[in-house]
Amino acid sequence: MNIDIFIALSLLLVGFLYASVGHGGASGYLAVLSIFGIPVTVYSPFILLLNIVVASLSFSQYYKKGYFIWKLTWPFLLTSIPFAFLGAQIYLQKEYYNLLLGLALWFPIVKLLGFAPINKQSYHRVNLVYALTFGAVIGFLSGLLNIGGGIFLSPVIILMAWADSKQAATSAALFIVLNSLAGLAGKIPNFSFLTYTHYIWFTAAIIGGAAGAVLGSHKFAINTVRYLLVVVLSIASFKLVFF
Repeated sequence: MNIDIFIALSLLLVGFLYASVGHGGASGYLAVLSIFGIPVTVYSPFILLLNIVVASLSFSQYYKKGYFIWKLTWPFLLTSIPFAFLGAQIYLQKEYYNLLLGLALWFPIVKLLGFAPINKQSYHRVNLVYALTFGAVIGFLSGLLNIGGGIFLSPVIILMAWADSKQAATSAALFIVLNSLAGLAGKIPNFSFLTYTHYIWFTAAIIGGAAGAVLGSHKFAINTVRYLLVVVLSIASFKLVFF
């Protein structure tokens, strides 16, 4: 199979799975590119753009189902957006960037394996100081690593018993969209390098994301595909950290 087609199918799979849990998929897209030896730093604006589109599709579906809670979301956005902008302006040497991204991939791996925090029986009011602090830290990491940050935010919300998994996914989707936009603004992207092949990749990821967003907003589980994505992320993480 042509490698470009294989990459397109891989991005479709990543978009599908990530959107099904309210995420944009940036860490997964970066993982796929790293496996094929494609320099992820060059493609980071392209990845963020994909992130924005797929997370927007996911947010719209979860929003229609009534899972969005503004008072849960706004404290994280207030600090994350400016810190994502700042983080995006910091240049990391390739080895440090790969190491941090490889370690960050373990968040979606753990979640996909079913070890994510379990929904609580009762929920607490959001602690404003904690939420603002988490927003700043996650936002900065999002900008630094060229991802949306949803892989960090969702577990925090559930662990702190501030919302259930569907509500957390909805907040994370909007968080991803706005922080990815802030990251793009911080980098002043140039898309002149994009070719016909890149648009095929872009389309594949969006198709996968659209399907995942629709199914994910309903009761949805597909273990075979989920475990396949775990294998992809694990290989990418190992490659980024050790090679």
